[in-house]
Amino acid sequence: MPWENNGGGGGRNNNGGPWGQAPGGGGGGGPRRPGGGNTPNLEDILNRGRDQFRGGIPGGRWAIVGGVLALVAFWALNSIYTVEPQEVGVELQFGAPKPELAMPGLQFHFWPIETVEKVTITENQTTIGSATGAGARGDDGLMLSGDQNIVDVRFSVLWAVTPEGAIDYLFNVRDPEAMVRNAAESAMREVVGRRPAQDIFRDDRAGIAMEVQEITQSILNSYEMGVNVNQISIENAAPPAEVADAFNEVQRAEQDEDRLQEEARAYANELLGNARGQAAALREEAAAYTNRVVQEATGEAERFNAIYAEYVNAPEVTRKRLFLETMEEVLGGSEKVLLESGENGQGVIPYLPLPELRSGASNSTVTGN
Repeated sequence: MPWENNGGGGGRNNNGGPWGQAPGGGGGGGPRRPGGGNTPNLEDILNRGRDQFRGGIPGGRWAIVGGVLALVAFWALNSIYTVEPQEVGVELQFGAPKPELAMPGLQFHFWPIETVEKVTITENQTTIGSATGAGARGDDGLMLSGDQNIVDVRFSVLWAVTPEGAIDYLFNVRDPEAMVRNAAESAMREVVGRRPAQDIFRDDRAGIAMEVQEITQSILNSYEMGVNVNQISIENAAPPAEVADAFNEVQRAEQDEDRLQEEARAYANELLGNARGQAAALREEAAAYTNRVVQEATGEAERFNAIYAEYVNAPEVTRKRLFLETMEEVLGGSEKVLLESGENGQGVIPYLPLPELRSGASNSTVTGN
């Protein structure tokens, strides 16, 4: 064969390799390199390459050991993690959550087979209305009340992730904060839509906030979010800016109406009280008059009975006494002068100034006394 004739006539018995060189590197009739010497065989080439490869790594085995240690350190740094006091950790094994939660402190997991997701369990605040917060719209707070008025409501939702609901919070809803915002806004619209505007403005804010909190919690529980709504705080409720002046005018008119009604009630109460007092006084006077008249009548009746008893015993004396008393009572106040007639009487002169005589007689009587 051609490779058997490369030795220049050596044939099969020249103990050379395929290129005419003995395996031991001895002489022979094999082909020569241009600079002199035999052509290297395959084994020598492999040996020299292995030596060169070993010499190309600085430090040899120590470099390999150092690389392994570096890999171990890198793995350890990724396998050890810390959970803060306000957090809980959820470990994932091949992407599936483990039921055990990682409590605050230093924790370990087998990375990269296991990974960890941390959930903050402190209280969060989501403000709705007046275009606040991420994803908020300009009409978030505009709502229609039960009496067909438009109100602009700004309120806050205070919520927190429960430790036992951390897995639900991570995997049951894509955007939990947006879900809390949408649920609270929907609940507020529902409650405001059933009530008059005055309730949200001033009359029953506390009752509305409590009802909204209950509805929001019910919605979030239906989605199994692992979130607890702690409080709903209504920060402001006002009419839209476009109708604020008209609304304030209506409010002032209603306040004037309330004031006038209160004044009318006060005046009515005053009149009613006076009337009741006068009626009570009249009833007392009537009762007193009735009692006096009854007592006088009773006394007259008793007096008459007493006189009648005396009259029965002495009719003439009693009759004469009654006549005299009656004449005394009748004539006692009249201006008349009685002149005796008879033997010693002088009669009545043609002109007699009786009033002057009576007055003169009265004056003389007083002077004599």
